[in-house]
Amino acid sequence: MRKILLVLSVGLFFAACSPNNVKEDKALGKYFDSAGVKGTFALFDNGTGDFTIYNLSRYKDSAYSPASTFKVVHSLIALETGVVSDEKMTISLDSAVTMETAFKNSIVPYYQEVARRIGKDTMQLWLDSLQYGNHAIGKSIDSFWLNNTIKLTPDEQLGIMKRLFFNQLPFQKRTHEIVKRMMLRESNANYQLSYKTGLTYKENGDQLGWVVGWIEENKHPYFFVLNLEGPANIPMDDTRILLLKKILSNQGFFEGKR
Repeated sequence: MRKILLVLSVGLFFAACSPNNVKEDKALGKYFDSAGVKGTFALFDNGTGDFTIYNLSRYKDSAYSPASTFKVVHSLIALETGVVSDEKMTISLDSAVTMETAFKNSIVPYYQEVARRIGKDTMQLWLDSLQYGNHAIGKSIDSFWLNNTIKLTPDEQLGIMKRLFFNQLPFQKRTHEIVKRMMLRESNANYQLSYKTGLTYKENGDQLGWVVGWIEENKHPYFFVLNLEGPANIPMDDTRILLLKKILSNQGFFEGKR
């Protein structure tokens, strides 16, 4: 395994920005209310340094289980250590599954097996070096990102997205590029939308959902994080993507004019 030569925090992204560039947009609350959820949303314009945030305190002060958004860092570690050769590498579950398929469809058993192959000591080394959330693995190497053991803030999530996009995490360029290819979900003449979703349950039984990533228009990246929670009976799979697209549309995206 390539040595980790530096400690690179993936968090405190908001704290490094000027308060003059932050706009709290309370009007975005209507989208959360109409979906029957609560949460936070942040959008960072990389060109201007401007932040648009709904629910600032939740964005910067509250930490949550990453759920399947952890597959971003998980994949980076797996590729960098050689546990997974590339996105086409298969692991036999009920059938042969590639990392790319497991990433996009959030196939948990694939990544549980990858975690076991990485091993607790190596995983801990990378989490400590990245200063990923509270760094906690606990007793279960194959479920710590799902069971509320490791937690991080939405701000930390946004920091990861920006550093991934610009190849600034402590991984080889090839490793960054493979994960970025897996994150691309929509591409057309107007925009390219890249994201990873996550879904789990909080200690109180409520659903917790994430969408983290970026949207590019005219070769200009905007980084976003959506964090939401709601009752167990809400169809969170569909709700989180619908909510994301409503908010991005409200911000003027999808027409290639940003």
